Amino acid sequence: MISLGLDVSTSCTGWAIFDESGKFSDMGTIVLSKIPDLYEKAQKVRDSLQDILSKNKVDSIYIEENLQSFRAGFSSARTLSTLSRFNGMVSLISYEVFSVKPEHINVNAARKSLGIKLVRKKDGGAPTKEQVLNWVDNDLRFIKSSYLWPLKVLRGGPRKGQEILDPVAYDMADAYVICKSGIVLNRSC
Repeated sequence: MISLGLDVSTSCTGWAIFDESGKFSDMGTIVLSKIPDLYEKAQKVRDSLQDILSKNKVDSIYIEENLQSFRAGFSSARTLSTLSRFNGMVSLISYEVFSVKPEHINVNAARKSLGIKLVRKKDGGAPTKEQVLNWVDNDLRFIKSSYLWPLKVLRGGPRKGQEILDPVAYDMADAYVICKSGIVLNRSC
């Protein structure tokens, strides 16, 4: 059974694929940040998912559940509403493209099912996205010697010309966690 995991966002949607034996196969992103319209973003996701379908017979789809509540210093009601609408659009598109009903997984439940323990910032921990990416990077080392995360060169500012980790890597890592978690949770049922 080939599984697809999606970390849906209106700026960049990460995806990860695990093969029939539950082993990592591939991951990438659908960059949407320069597309202004929500419907055009959805069309780009559809096109990208059809490309994935042309290479993979996906049998299960796991999508990160959208946020359900506010947290101080994070997204506004408008942002949460837009993300929720887009998550619904991508969920429907996924169903239409693959003829598979997606399962939505809470991010905290996903991390717990994989044993990902985050250190809070106040306790000296790095940002959550970095901790998750490091966990995925370590998990991938058991499969491959290393994974080449996408990089980008800064075009301006005091670090102009410096090569850094492309922020899309965090979306890829989130999709990896959602997909692997979906596989683990379904095996335990």
